Amino acid sequence: MSRLVLEDVRPWGGAATTMAAEDGVLVSDAIARPGDVVVAGRGRILLPSFSDVHVHLDSTRVGLPFRPHTGRPGVWNMMLNDRENWRGAEESMPWRATETLGRMIARGTTHVRTYAQVDADCGLERLEAVAAAREAHASRSEVEIIAFPQAGLLREAGSADLLARAMASGANVVGGIDPCALDRDPVRHLDTVFGIAERFDAPIDIHLHEPDQLARFSAELILERIRALDMRGRVTISHGYGLAKLPENQLRPLLEGFREWDVAMATIAPPEPLPTLLLAEYGIRLGLGEDGQRDYWSPYGDCDMLSRTWQLAFTNGFRQDAHIEHCLAIATSGGRAVMGTGAPLASLDDRPGLAAGDRADLVLLEGETPTAAVMDRGSDRTVIHGGIVVADGLELIGSAA
Repeated sequence: MSRLVLEDVRPWGGAATTMAAEDGVLVSDAIARPGDVVVAGRGRILLPSFSDVHVHLDSTRVGLPFRPHTGRPGVWNMMLNDRENWRGAEESMPWRATETLGRMIARGTTHVRTYAQVDADCGLERLEAVAAAREAHASRSEVEIIAFPQAGLLREAGSADLLARAMASGANVVGGIDPCALDRDPVRHLDTVFGIAERFDAPIDIHLHEPDQLARFSAELILERIRALDMRGRVTISHGYGLAKLPENQLRPLLEGFREWDVAMATIAPPEPLPTLLLAEYGIRLGLGEDGQRDYWSPYGDCDMLSRTWQLAFTNGFRQDAHIEHCLAIATSGGRAVMGTGAPLASLDDRPGLAAGDRADLVLLEGETPTAAVMDRGSDRTVIHGGIVVADGLELIGSAA
């Protein structure tokens, strides 16, 4: 494999330098040699590529016409709205998932953890569509698939068996959702999720939309099972925004448990966000995601994690450069830590991912400073995966085969 040399780049917005990658990792020897592939950095900011750890590639409508929003409030009602409409889209689900993933890569995201809904309505059809997108972009990205029981595990016959079949069919992560509020039997729900995870030796990701005290109760039950099965570092709680409404004397003990058992969290930067700085204080692994992409749940989503980084900073009310740069660290290296492919952020000021030996999964962004890059969200981007340029100027490069 030829070496890649990045000239005139500014790691995390620092001083301009030359960097090189060989065999997919960054190396200390950055002197260009004959035969090297040289990328002109032009003074752009160099970051680890983005990691989207909470996206639903199986429900996207990116690339299709906008349609009126027809969903009604509530997780179950929104799920039914999706169920009533997803088969009638103008393009097939494999096309939509592949198109959306391609746009995400072109904008700088090369590490993805996506949901694939499995239920009595769709069987494994949506999982197969997401798997096809993963395969189509296999050389440009690293994709994990969460087998996700969006309709719960207890409300429809055969749901638990479908979840297990999805894991046997190539999904990487066992999903769960609202053990109390949706299935109304948290013991059976969590026993099923953890049982399947134990059977397939797989990590877990649980959607938690529940309100404050109910979310606390579910989180405590999740912790009980992590302790019992010694699943330290293998469980992610997604959303969990109800926890943000807990009084501090209830939230801090819960975060102590998360720290002790290395429970990760994934956020989509909602209007009432998780206490991002408090999570950093406890060393909780935190990743960022885009959630739905212009789908039957909402019209939002633009395939751009830089936009979602702006949203994370904005919803937290951040103004200081250090805090906004921390949002970038969450959106890049933080997500990899959630996926288990990178080290957790060591502190609020940690800016990892660009040292010799780190993976050469990178993105070049225009901007005077990292904060400026988040605010301006320009189009002059170059995306590198495994030491190979895979996108430039928001367009994919080369064959994905």
